[in-house]
Amino acid sequence: MKPMRKRKISPYIALFPAFVIVLFAYVVTVIWNIWISFTDSKLLPVNTFIGFKNYARLFDTDRWDISLQNVVIFGILFIIGCLTLGFLLAVMLDQKVRFENTFRTIFLYPFAMSFIVTGLVWQWIMNPTLGLQKVADLWGMDWFRFDWIVRGDLALYVIVLAGIWQSSGLVMAIMLAGLRGVDSELWKATRIDGIPTWRVYLHIVLPILRPTIITATVLLAIAVVRVYELVLSTTGGGPGIATEVPGKFIMDYLFGRANIGLATAASSVMFVTVVILVTPWLYYEYFREKPRGSA
Repeated sequence: MKPMRKRKISPYIALFPAFVIVLFAYVVTVIWNIWISFTDSKLLPVNTFIGFKNYARLFDTDRWDISLQNVVIFGILFIIGCLTLGFLLAVMLDQKVRFENTFRTIFLYPFAMSFIVTGLVWQWIMNPTLGLQKVADLWGMDWFRFDWIVRGDLALYVIVLAGIWQSSGLVMAIMLAGLRGVDSELWKATRIDGIPTWRVYLHIVLPILRPTIITATVLLAIAVVRVYELVLSTTGGGPGIATEVPGKFIMDYLFGRANIGLATAASSVMFVTVVILVTPWLYYEYFREKPRGSA
């Protein structure tokens, strides 16, 4: 019995240091962050409780409202764009094309760059005095206008394009691994039955790739939260506040404007929003009672 008990206890002992780190480095700091959001903290944290005043001021700030709108628009377009482009690239490479390894490396290479580097690259590409617009002007193409980065109504879409350019290669790699796991006999059967290829992908392959798609979506959603770096290096939040996102709002008020209370209120709102969005999915995937006979 003793050796059996040791075997059962050993994993918990090995995981105990990680549990302590998670408890103090994440849980305690999150609780402390939420507490500070209810205080009158400015340059330094204080314990002067002021209730929901920081939250009331936060949602009365146009800059915060715009940042929420921008991150929602960016998140939807970014995730859909990356999933679509990544899947199409994976389907193309799954056809056993020549130089597959070369193409795979080229498509995946942008993901090796940080968001800062990606932002700087796209800042140069979209700069009207240096990038594609400048080349078009030199060639006498007066009708060509590609000055999105300096237009408040289009600058956010520059961020979307830059994000898709960087992350679609990761989705491609994940999807390609999933496609290579599809049984070849399935393809033979669909060809014998004369089912169009697009219907096979839509009604058979995509449902099989559901776990793969979920994994890619989670990784992309994490990138949406981290879009602060991309915005900072591409547009700096401009023109004006046209590309403002919650991450930049929080960092500006935390370090630039020395208003810790408002910054922690904003970060607490983002934390609660993520929890609300993720909890139903976690319940559906891991905790709901599955029908009998299901895997």
